[in-house]
Amino acid sequence: MTSRTILITGATSGIGARTARLLLDRGHRVAVTGRDETKLKAFLDAAGHPDRLLGLVADAAHWQATQSAVTHTVERFGALHAAVANAGFVSADDQRTPGATVSDGDPTLWPPMVLTNVLGPALLAKATLPHLEATGGRLVLIGSVVGVKNAPASLYSATKWAVTGLAENLRMHATARGIGVTLVNPGVIDTPFWQDGSTPPFALPPQPVAEAVCFALDQPAGVDLNTLTIRPIGQPT
Repeated sequence: MTSRTILITGATSGIGARTARLLLDRGHRVAVTGRDETKLKAFLDAAGHPDRLLGLVADAAHWQATQSAVTHTVERFGALHAAVANAGFVSADDQRTPGATVSDGDPTLWPPMVLTNVLGPALLAKATLPHLEATGGRLVLIGSVVGVKNAPASLYSATKWAVTGLAENLRMHATARGIGVTLVNPGVIDTPFWQDGSTPPFALPPQPVAEAVCFALDQPAGVDLNTLTIRPIGQPT
């Protein structure tokens, strides 16, 4: 890729942070968002490249915050060539008990997950599509393997199925406007998603997913790479 500007939501750890670092290493300008100002500052300090890195406190599920993050990115770097809807998480009950379902989970903990995982990518699309149309850019959505395969009574899986549907609906809209849309579906990745000691032994590090995002962004003009699914060897589902 020639030098471009990329905005990544929820990029203070895991896949988002690794993607941001990889893009910075390759000479790009990167804006990252995070809800926690302390974590965001720690990431910015560790990542370096202050001339090409912008950190913004923003909740991906809030329209005004998302719109402001996009505006500040364009004001700082002059344009926007790609956006990565990476922000997402499992509800606190699923973190405590991996595999929690709608039958045994805590409904009071579900709304933030649903809003971030489903509404968040839609808000980012609305805020970025005009800028991406101007640059012939690309929107990347981070989905999940459980967004293409069912998981018994899992609300988290349902939110990722929504991302799968949103990605194709956006592609149908965006392709006539010269914008590419890519859905990246990670399998089991070693990220803060897992509680201490619960990470499966075959889990991949975030690096391969970050490489996949860069691969999508690096496609030549006229090529719309739409879906990438990345599982570790050893993951049966």
